[in-house]
Order: sequence, then structure tokens, then C-alpha cells
Amino acid sequence: MQEALLRAKPAVVLVIAEVSAEVTLDCGAGPTTVTPPVFRETGTGWFVDGRGWIITNGHVVQPAHTPPRWLVNQQAQRAVTTACLPKVLQRQGIIPGERPDVEDAVKRRLLDQVLPTTKVKLNPQVSVVISSGARFKAEVKKYSPPVSNEPGVMSGRDLALLLIPGAEFPVLPLADSKVGRIGDPIHILGFPGVVLSHELLNQSASVEASVTNGAVSGFKQDVTNQPVIQTDAPAAWGNSGGPAVDQKGAVLGVLTFVSLAPGPEGSIVQGFNFVIPSDAVREFVKDTEVKIEGKSKFTDAWFSGLREFFSEDWKAAARYFEAADKLVPNLPDVKRVLGETRENIKNPPPRPFPWFWVAVGVTLLSGAGYGGQFGLRWHRNRYRIQPSEVIRMLEAGKAPIVLDVRRTEVYDALPLKIPNSVRLAPEELASGVGGLELDTTRPVVAYCT
Repeated sequence: MQEALLRAKPAVVLVIAEVSAEVTLDCGAGPTTVTPPVFRETGTGWFVDGRGWIITNGHVVQPAHTPPRWLVNQQAQRAVTTACLPKVLQRQGIIPGERPDVEDAVKRRLLDQVLPTTKVKLNPQVSVVISSGARFKAEVKKYSPPVSNEPGVMSGRDLALLLIPGAEFPVLPLADSKVGRIGDPIHILGFPGVVLSHELLNQSASVEASVTNGAVSGFKQDVTNQPVIQTDAPAAWGNSGGPAVDQKGAVLGVLTFVSLAPGPEGSIVQGFNFVIPSDAVREFVKDTEVKIEGKSKFTDAWFSGLREFFSEDWKAAARYFEAADKLVPNLPDVKRVLGETRENIKNPPPRPFPWFWVAVGVTLLSGAGYGGQFGLRWHRNRYRIQPSEVIRMLEAGKAPIVLDVRRTEVYDALPLKIPNSVRLAPEELASGVGGLELDTTRPVVAYCT
């Protein structure tokens, strides 16, 4: 699983939708232009084509791609509150925060007076940050709006296709979502907001994807009857648009929406998150320039390096990792694994005792010993027959000649005579049996001890 996640992580990117604004308003002393704080939302994306093509959610880029009316109103209100409210409070001798009820009433009257003549100019932009920290301006090449059940609001597949400049980025292959089964392991990669803003983490945490693990827990349909995959893998704000990968590191789907608890708080209910199937991604990009091959020069070098790394061929792995680092420099996972590989070349880790091969060798030797004993016993007894076979010869009329060749001391201790047998002591055999006349046409059976 570690190799699969290392394959996937470099191809995951941070998507930023920003909307800055220039607001022209009149607080009573003539028109003035104010720049309120930039509206910013973040999400996750991933390279579907190494030539700079990225998949994310439609709702991640929506504020910058099709700015909603509420965003215009929000920026206008922020500008009025920032530029006009402090002056009015000062004229009325009110210290900000001292009398919240009075301040709120003044703010409402001010908004009613100033907003009707306020003009807002929005400057939207979508950016992508790869895990090396490099930031690129992105174009939205195709867009499908988020799923919605509100009357009059267009509902779509919640996908967006972005393009950034470049030609040899990491890329993720697509799995076949139709073969997924309930219980299959699934891993969600992304940039949850709680990590991006965590006060105890350094800047590197904002550009390296986090991983959460779970399983496929259901196959459902959204309000527009489009298929979605349910998973219990944890997710948070900022994970939207991130890839959900299988045990091979291939994309099974795209995280789209989570479940919220009822009530005004609306906290995320973990265990009930939903993924757009990879087959929907294929359908979404089929009329574009995207090539769904899952290959690029970086990916070929990176995957080959990982294969050699986990086979403990450190020198070969280092060559591939160095090639990958040249193609897309300073990716954290590449730098970390390359450093570990170089350390293993310099100071090879101790190899564990090969108990498996020892066990195989002992088993083979034991088998050979038992086989040798069996062969020796077979060779010694290859002409031995049972008394029942002698009886069958007699019944068949073959009349075998029976030689009683028991040792003399055994014969004397138990002088049991076999009818029609020929007595021949072993000592006589040693001295020769030239005078023994036997019918060579009949079978000869020796009885011994």
C-alpha cells in the first residue's frame, strides 16, 4: 500500500479560487475606491494528463469561474463596513465594540444608505500549487456545476477541467469504477483546511497532500440520479476534488460532497462521504484534448524508481529518482525517498536472516533423504512377493519351485517343512550349487528369513 500511495501523492495539487474586488462607494464625502479582503476557497485536484490537465470539483472553482451574486454583495458590505462604519461611529462618539447593539443598528442604516450606489468590480482567479510549492495560474477549460436540488438552479456533475502551463507533470491512471465492490479499500488524498491552517505545522504541510483511509461502503445515486460511490474514509473541507485511489494507486473516483449534521452548526458527519466514479471523469473529458493514458516521463521514472526501491535495488532506484527530480524538481516525496535511497547505498541496511530459504533447503534435503531410503528399500525388495501370490501361481497351474533357504539356526529351531520345497541352506549357496537340478521352465520362489 505504501508504494501505491507514493505513486499517487506527487500528482495531487492544491486548487485555490480567489476573488479580489475593487469597490467604489460614497460614505458621504465623495466617491472612493476600497479593496476589501480577498475571498479565497481551497480544494484539491490531480493531474489526469501530464501535459498540465487537472481534474477537480466544479464547486471548488465556482466562486472564481461563475461568481455568485452573494459574493458580490458580501464584498460590497465588507467595503462599506471597512471604509464607512469607523467614521460614522467616530462622529457619534461610539467606541467600536463598546455598544454592539447600537453599532449594529448604525451598520444596518449605513448599508441601506450606501449599498444602492456602490459599484463592485470582481477580479477572479484560479491557481494551482503543486507539492514543490510552485504556483501556476490555471484556466478553466470545462465546467459542470455542483449537484443541486434548489428550484431554478442548474445541477451538474460537479467537475471542472483545469489547464496549467507545463508538459511533464506527475499523472494518475484511472481505474475502472464498474469493477469496484463494497469493502474494497480506498484512500482519499487532499488538502483539508484543518491541516492548511494548523498552527503547529510548518509551511510544507500546505503543499503536501494528506491521506485518509477507508473502504467502499455503498453505491448510491444523487438527487439527479447520477451514480456516486459512498465511502467511510474521513474527509474535511478542502478535500473536495481529491482523488480516491485503490490499492494500486489508480483513481477510483473524485471526492465530491460530504454529509453534514442537521442544525445550524452543520458539522461534517464522518463515514458518509461520496465520490464521483472514474467512469464519469472519462465521460467528462472525452470531447477535450485530454489523453487518459496515465503516463508521462516523470511518472515512468517515478514508478520505475519505486519498483526498484521496494525491491531493494538502491542504485537503480537512485537513477530513476534523480531523473524524476530533474523533470519536476523539489517534490517532497521524491526528495525524501531519494535521500533514503542514497543513505541505503552509503550504509546498506542489514538483511534479515533468510529463514524462508533455509526452510526450503531443509525441506528439500529431508525430501531427498526420505526419497533415497524409499528407493533403497524398493531396490532391495523389488523381487519380493507375498504368500498370496504364490497361492495364485499354484491355482493357475504354474507350479513354482519353492527353495527353502532359511538360515540353518532358524531352520533347526523351527523345522517347519514346506510341502514339495527344496531345502538349500545359505551356506550351500556360498559354496556353490552346481549339483542342484531345477526345471528352468517353472518359476522359482525362495523362502528366506
